[in-house]
Amino acid sequence: MPITITMPALSPTMTEGKLANWQVKEGDSVASGDVLAEIETDKATMEVEAVDEGIVGKILVDGGTENVAVNTPIALLLEEGEDASALDTVSAAAPAPAAAPVEETQVAVTPEAPASPAPAAQTAPDGKRVFSSPLARRIAADAGLDIASISGTGPRGRIVKADVEQYIASGGAKAAPTPVTDTGAAATTAPAPAASATPPHAGEHEEIPLNGMRKTIAKRLTEAKQTIPHFYLTIECELDNLLAMRKELNSRSDEYKISVNDFIIRASALALKKLPAANAIWGGDKILQYKDIDISVAVAVDGGLITPVVRGADQKGLAGISNEMKDLAGKAKEGKLMPEEYQGGCFSISNLGMFGIKEFSAVINPPQSAILAVGAGEQRPVVKDGALAMATVMSVTLSCDHRVIDGAVGAELLQYFKGYIEEPLTMML
Repeated sequence: MPITITMPALSPTMTEGKLANWQVKEGDSVASGDVLAEIETDKATMEVEAVDEGIVGKILVDGGTENVAVNTPIALLLEEGEDASALDTVSAAAPAPAAAPVEETQVAVTPEAPASPAPAAQTAPDGKRVFSSPLARRIAADAGLDIASISGTGPRGRIVKADVEQYIASGGAKAAPTPVTDTGAAATTAPAPAASATPPHAGEHEEIPLNGMRKTIAKRLTEAKQTIPHFYLTIECELDNLLAMRKELNSRSDEYKISVNDFIIRASALALKKLPAANAIWGGDKILQYKDIDISVAVAVDGGLITPVVRGADQKGLAGISNEMKDLAGKAKEGKLMPEEYQGGCFSISNLGMFGIKEFSAVINPPQSAILAVGAGEQRPVVKDGALAMATVMSVTLSCDHRVIDGAVGAELLQYFKGYIEEPLTMML
């Protein structure tokens, strides 16, 4: 019997992904370890290798297909001795990958307003059952539509979410019957417009589909602002000593090129080591305090951002942190990060100083409990020994989850951080 190849889960949180492209075609022979396809998750593009030997009998999901749910059949592999006729029994016995599981996955990852349960399956006027997904029935009911009047494009004519949205966008939506009171007067409540209807716009525009990364960013940061009680602390750090040390260290060798951000990563890790209470996350009914100090660093990539993790940053020197960050940032921009390279950590750093941003507040990335927003180092007037002087000053703002980090703990963490930044020799101890 042919072997069914399914959409793999490439990370613990993955529920769907984009089948970017196939590296094989129908009729190709494959051996264990051969690359079959490339899958795009919300974080990276990863290769899928064959586990079994055989011949690619049928490709069920085309390359370029988005929102393919985990465990959806994507191809069939013929075993030794089987021919194409074996595919007929599989096609008859196993359902083709349907749009319904994909829709259900989209609902799970896209916050929506609470809605009434989807209407039960309906029948057409001729008595035949109308096959439709629960989400399609709900959208149709909200818009006052007879779902039997909509043509389905899903497997076996099944009506899916996209069909209802297309019907509404083409002007096919009909208002639901207006309720009438006992006196014959129309009720004042009108049916709400479908949530998926195209919003009005002021002029010409380009519609940009959301990739997996942007969907995840939208979901997680909406969740963060709605569920995490943020508070913000800002402190100013003088950089002159740090810049002088950086210049001296970089002049000693061509094997590394230490950046200001490398100092910031190490200073953050050492501050967390001094204050373990801040190296923790919210666990629902408990606080989870970690022993390892892993620092996530935001890296801008096409279509969004990703936060590779420098693990055990308190145990690494500046040169080690610098080289590791260059490697991680390169992988991030190429979409080649492995899940273990961007998952975990309690603390993030987001640095916009290179863009000249003086100061900003960052949104905590769940389930982490803090993120440090780093501004540009710039010449500012300061008072030293009662006299006005000039110094290179950097503003940093710490966003904290108040369920885990109290104000005094956050303030103490910034004091330690400031001490390391302004006296960088102490980072060498």
